[in-house]
Amino acid sequence: EASIVGENETYPRALLHWNRAASQGYTVARIKLGDYHFYGFGTDVDYETAFIHYRLASEQQHSAQAMFNLGYMHEKGLGIKQDIHLAKRFYDMAAEASPDAQVPVFLALCKLGVIYSVQYIREINLREVFSRIDMDQLLGPEWDLYLMTIITLLLGTIIAYRQRQHQAIPRPAGLRPAVPQQEPPPPEHQPPQ
Repeated sequence: EASIVGENETYPRALLHWNRAASQGYTVARIKLGDYHFYGFGTDVDYETAFIHYRLASEQQHSAQAMFNLGYMHEKGLGIKQDIHLAKRFYDMAAEASPDAQVPVFLALCKLGVIYSVQYIREINLREVFSRIDMDQLLGPEWDLYLMTIITLLLGTIIAYRQRQHQAIPRPAGLRPAVPQQEPPPPEHQPPQ
């Protein structure tokens, strides 16, 4: 295999050409520059520089992919301070910029919702919240009787449901289950008497 460029020179040379194309306003090249710096192709991993290229592509050319990448960087805190609210804003902007971004943005927003919920739960102390609840004040002095009644009704409903599942289906008296017809046995050969 003959090659003009050695293996070690492929990414640096591509980075040079992407840089030239990006300086002429080519959006895909600007995003590629961000990707090369983000993943360390032909250069060292540099999240700050990747962020700058994605930011330029999103502001100048309104690229949905660049907006999505900025949202991801804000979500993870790569090259910038982690900010879930800004991540959501960039994800929403990407969804508005391109209909092709709808599914990836939906998945990213679902993940952001989980992250936000986990952070919220960590911030509040659940034991402290539950220790402040006075069941006597909330439900009255017989709150335990209400709870036992609800549990009994739920168990009764579950037992009745399970019994119905295990009962055989009754059949009308005139109908019998179909029994396969058997052929009569072949006549035996007996000698004439």
